[in-house]
Amino acid sequence: MVKSPDILAIGGAHIDRRGQVSGPYVPAASNPGTMREDVGGGVFNALRTIARRGVSASLLSVRGGDAAADTVSRAITEARITDLSVVFLDRTTPSYTALIDRDGELIVGFADMALYDLAFPKQMRRSKVREAVHSAGAVLCDANLPASALERLATLAKCKPIFAIAISPAKVVRLIPILGELVLVFMNRREAMVLAGVNEKATEREIVDGLRCSGLKSGVVTAGDGPLLGFDEAGAFTILPPAPRRVADVTGAGDALAGATVAALLRGVPLRAALREGVGAATLAIESADAVPDFSAATFTEALALVPHADEMP
Repeated sequence: MVKSPDILAIGGAHIDRRGQVSGPYVPAASNPGTMREDVGGGVFNALRTIARRGVSASLLSVRGGDAAADTVSRAITEARITDLSVVFLDRTTPSYTALIDRDGELIVGFADMALYDLAFPKQMRRSKVREAVHSAGAVLCDANLPASALERLATLAKCKPIFAIAISPAKVVRLIPILGELVLVFMNRREAMVLAGVNEKATEREIVDGLRCSGLKSGVVTAGDGPLLGFDEAGAFTILPPAPRRVADVTGAGDALAGATVAALLRGVPLRAALREGVGAATLAIESADAVPDFSAATFTEALALVPHADEMP
């Protein structure tokens, strides 16, 4: 196997809390359920999957000076990821809290991430960051970074592949100024509609055309358990995800998909085949209670065998 280039990820690494309702969800009422706390973040979750696929990885994020920061630091170390993050002792570590129903579907998410907006623009001008970007073979970022930080990153990473994760419909607009500099953007349908400037009734072809017009050369659009949409210079295609053998939690599926796809692309695998690996990892994430599934090579191969090949769009 050809050795993959090292990758530097810049973006979210924070506390993820997931509360799951144990019975039918009743709005505006007390619902019995369970709460668990892990370390997550779009970039960090994806990077852990990238590292598990054999790519050497480093992470630059920001966190506070609280106990949650120690938890984040330990998780990065345990994932065998080089930690280049910056600690602000007088600040609170960012967090994301998700409420999911008994079937694993998201009801609502709550993001407390003011430190990202405050710190990342200044961090992107530090010599340490310039050196880290210069040394990396590829860069992964997410829209937890403010637009000014993303623009600075795009300038620093000229001539290097830059991958991006959209994070949310509200934050994906931060990517607009640098869309032409990105190799690939991972987004769900609602995020894609924002970038494409289309409404919810748009066809897959209209979404692709809108994304291309926005300046994006290549993208991946997920749609829950519906067909996944991809496009690049060779055209547009879809992949129908296999039905999971069980549904534990869907919240980490998109990050797992992004991580495994990027890892395959860094090995030189074409997008259509790389995205099959992403779908396989996403399936394992849905079947696992953990946001980042701990899979073996055999388990991954088994999941990949269930993923159909891409169907080209006319």
